[in-house]
Amino acid sequence: MTKNQPKADINFEQELWKAANELRGAVAENQYKDFVLPLIFLKHVSERFELRRDILKGLLNDPKSDYYTQDKEEQNYVLEDADEYLSKNTYIIPEKATWQFLQDNAEQDNIKVLVDNAFDLLDETLATYRPDLKGILPRIFVKSQLTAKQVAGLINLLANPKLSEKENPDSDILGRVYEYYIGKFAIAEGSGAGQFFTPGSIVRLLVEMIEPYEGKIFDAACGSGGMFVQSLKFLQAHGGDKKNISIYGQERYDGTLRLCKMNLALRDLSFDVRLGDSLLQDKFPDLKADFIIVNPPFNVSQWHPEDLPENDPRLFGPKEEFTTDGNANYMWMQTFWSHLSDAGTAAVVMANGAMTSNNKGEKNVRQHMVDNSMVDCIVRLPDKLFLTTGIPACIFILSKNRDGKDGIHRERTNEILFIDTSKMGTMESRKLRVFTDEDIAKVTDTYHAWRNNPVIASEAKQSAIYEDDPGFSYSATLEDVQKQDYKLTPGIYVGTEAVEDDGIPFEDKMEILKAQLHEQFAKGNDLQHQILENFEKF
Repeated sequence: MTKNQPKADINFEQELWKAANELRGAVAENQYKDFVLPLIFLKHVSERFELRRDILKGLLNDPKSDYYTQDKEEQNYVLEDADEYLSKNTYIIPEKATWQFLQDNAEQDNIKVLVDNAFDLLDETLATYRPDLKGILPRIFVKSQLTAKQVAGLINLLANPKLSEKENPDSDILGRVYEYYIGKFAIAEGSGAGQFFTPGSIVRLLVEMIEPYEGKIFDAACGSGGMFVQSLKFLQAHGGDKKNISIYGQERYDGTLRLCKMNLALRDLSFDVRLGDSLLQDKFPDLKADFIIVNPPFNVSQWHPEDLPENDPRLFGPKEEFTTDGNANYMWMQTFWSHLSDAGTAAVVMANGAMTSNNKGEKNVRQHMVDNSMVDCIVRLPDKLFLTTGIPACIFILSKNRDGKDGIHRERTNEILFIDTSKMGTMESRKLRVFTDEDIAKVTDTYHAWRNNPVIASEAKQSAIYEDDPGFSYSATLEDVQKQDYKLTPGIYVGTEAVEDDGIPFEDKMEILKAQLHEQFAKGNDLQHQILENFEKF
């Protein structure tokens, strides 16, 4: 597939954060999203309804249209026909649940009541057609400490034409607004945001590596749905159709699940996301996904594996040997593997400790995965990629298509690719590192060159030749890994990066270094004398 040109950009970030600041003082920062994001969602659904209604009005008054009629009763019938809206993935919205109504009444003293009432009306309307969306908009404004003036300020700021899909139909504007706020809220919330946010550059890397062009996509710890949204962006960038993917997710926290449902509904994606603890309450026991893209909670302890049934189909072996209450990392791995289709691939963000842990309940699983050719690629990540945790992380790529029988990928059952990105990334701020487009391309191109069938890749005009790159990548055999006691740390295998020769003879370098050292010693002595002289003056 060829990449489409990106849509026109619209700059609005500073204005958006000003909108959130309307809440300052009355609402804790970790609750900003609860007030801002539902309003954005209501605005989106309302504008979609108004756009469809305007189109219908135009068709009804166009003599060239099949809808054309001058009969007012017939016109009203069409404008109030729910199917005319449902066919375009939108809904008839009651007047008092529309964005226009809230905007018109923003300065009213009872605006908090009007917003909550609008949420109730919209929630009921959506649930009529989508029962799974019931409860997506909680009634929260009246009981908050926000003043009517603050709520009015928030509505007026979000009413900016820049933030309107009606004014900017080709820019996914409200989807981008939603995404921006999730990222900003994660920064404001600190560790608490880890329940629903994975930085965008990591999500992009995962998606670009496993290329979810079509099929079932599953995230067992889906948070606010970022993995799904990035999969959609990948698909659209490569000329694909979102009708070719189906989305399944599970999330432990009800509030975060609401964010996810709103996020996916903003993109008109069909989805099935369910509430529950994926470790102990697998809500999709029969699901076999073509792609799993997930950043599960790291190093979860006391997760109660004793509550698992002895014959849990996810387990690779006896429960007492393949689980540990001290860490759930490898229960996650077994869960993901159990949900892969016969040719499925999983991209999993995991704590670095999972690559080397010697705890029986973890090492047994890792050894089983290596011996049974489940691991396709390991990527070590640099530090400071996450806003919400300082735990060093890596990526596990697990795959069931390693036999090469799909024709797209080569046979690699006796190999594992190791990639070390510890020196990559750019510091966006003092605390946050991000992968650049070039970084993502380097990793994905390396993985694809190693994985893909050379003949198919050549026909597609892709790089088809993989070569080990000292200090960055190495294709190890399973025997190599077994000899290293099943340790999966890329640094063990990729070796040291080659140092470029600068052409200066060693003897000359030593003379230069000696001269520099003597100069520094002299400066040190001068500084020491200066300090002593200063003390003598007291």
